[in-house]
Amino acid sequence: MTQHPASFAADARQGFIDIFPLLLGAIPFALLLGALAAQKGLSPLEMGLMSALVFAGGSQFIAVDMWASPVPILAIVAATLMVNARHLLMGAALAPHLGGLPRGVRLGYIAIHADETWAVGLKRATRGPGLTPGYLAGMLIPFYLQWPIGGVIGCVFGGLVTDPARFGADFVFTAMFLCLVVGLWRGRTSAPPVAAAAVAATLGYLYLPGVWYVFLGALAGTLAGALDPAGVKAVAAREGRVHAG
Repeated sequence: MTQHPASFAADARQGFIDIFPLLLGAIPFALLLGALAAQKGLSPLEMGLMSALVFAGGSQFIAVDMWASPVPILAIVAATLMVNARHLLMGAALAPHLGGLPRGVRLGYIAIHADETWAVGLKRATRGPGLTPGYLAGMLIPFYLQWPIGGVIGCVFGGLVTDPARFGADFVFTAMFLCLVVGLWRGRTSAPPVAAAAVAATLGYLYLPGVWYVFLGALAGTLAGALDPAGVKAVAAREGRVHAG
């Protein structure tokens, strides 16, 4: 898929508009991550490289929390793989909508993949005119850049804020995901997956060690959506309209 420059610019502008509220919600987390990394002894350069190369918020928070000397590499890898296992399910939901994109664009989207860009992209693919190179560029590039930049700033000035939770920073992540749920809500067919994910994640958080609740919530929500006949019919009808268009 190639785009006329004017169309590319218009789609890029729309992509930026759609991701902007979530980008603002992610910046405090980048700053907080940088501040925590500074407390663990990481330099701003190390923080910037970590965020630019890894680009995985939840996994980076876990890695920084487990950071010690010597670094427990195997434990960090295992924990981050568990957290990021949800991206297998997210990628499966997004895959049918990427076929018309150039290979390089598809690979770029996969590489710069976050919960926020997944949700915005899926909404555009299922409810809008579809994904285009311009739209993905306008959505992904600014969202990607804010993460390492925010991490470096947080690492440099993190010592100025000793208790981020005092300012509500610990709730920003929750509020952002509630916004994602509202944005993807489709009425009754959305209720079973959301309820199943909430219950499974809560039970996992209360009764299991580590971060199993992230994977369990994603798995329960996916299974609930797949096993709900009304939801399956709605998705099939929507996919038919998308492909017909």
